[in-house]
Amino acid sequence: MSLRRTLMLAVAGALVLAGCGQPSETQTDGADAGVVNLYTARHYDSDLRLYERFTELTGIRVNRIEGNADQLIARMQAEGEASPADVFVVSDAGALWRVQTAGLFQPVASETLNAAIPANLRDPEGRWFGFTRRARVVAYDPAKVRPEEVDTYEEIASPRFRGKLCVRSADNPYNLSLVGALIEAWGPEKAAEWTRGIAANLARPPEGGDRDQIRAVGAGVCEIALTNTYYYVLLGNGDDAADRALVERIQLAFPSLDGQGTHVNVSGGGVVAGAPNRDNAIRLVEFLASAEAQTMVAASNGEYPASPSVPAPPPVDAIADFTAHPMSVAAFGPRTAQALELMTAAGWR
Repeated sequence: MSLRRTLMLAVAGALVLAGCGQPSETQTDGADAGVVNLYTARHYDSDLRLYERFTELTGIRVNRIEGNADQLIARMQAEGEASPADVFVVSDAGALWRVQTAGLFQPVASETLNAAIPANLRDPEGRWFGFTRRARVVAYDPAKVRPEEVDTYEEIASPRFRGKLCVRSADNPYNLSLVGALIEAWGPEKAAEWTRGIAANLARPPEGGDRDQIRAVGAGVCEIALTNTYYYVLLGNGDDAADRALVERIQLAFPSLDGQGTHVNVSGGGVVAGAPNRDNAIRLVEFLASAEAQTMVAASNGEYPASPSVPAPPPVDAIADFTAHPMSVAAFGPRTAQALELMTAAGWR
């Protein structure tokens, strides 16, 4: 996404959101011992039960404002010191970095959080924490592709798959974080070569979301597709019989990056700088990092718990036996702008 487009989206988001979803006057005017104000870019209905459970345990009501990450960043910047926001939650490490660089998180020193979340899944200075993980993997048609042909990220961009790959657009956050991770691991020259291979392998211009890429493999449009794991889980456990049948035929490969494991991203969040309800905010963030919350999200949305001590529950346990790359997710964000430049130059739109 160009800087100009990002700024346009941010301004538009601020205008759209300015007139809706406002916390009540008492919440805006100051701290309230009984509330916590959450700005969230996660759009999953399953999260509602999570916030209800927090209220059951603590008596603290969660006031939720939703939008995409850039809209919410713009809103908070427009609100300034008067912002009622206490906690900011997003579904991508790159977005966490953007909130961080905008100065909208504050460091939190919490033994509870540090014990619950591995060091590579949180900000080194405690400004944000990953609560759940998702792996960026390959959905493939086993009638056309052998598993060993897609067991590394290099192979996805190889001539073997010319015209046989489906993938979302270059400005998709999950693709930006993946390429950011490749830049971190390989350097920009090899990462640029990889993006050129991806562009050459496209079976069609990028369109739709990850579910659409998996469905395209099933329809024979492509032989392989890049997707996040949880979309595969949601398709296989949803209400649509055709999607469930599709998942019975399509398999997942977990490519390795330099022999160290599969690229993972996080959903996460942190306490907002100047949070009027700071104590409640810390309690919410600690709850979101708890084993109970990680399990709830994994079970309802197909993500993986962030903590290695929290077992993956059904149905995601069926695809949980893989090695995750140990790279710090904090490395992705600073490289996403360069990632987009490489992808655009390669013709990956």
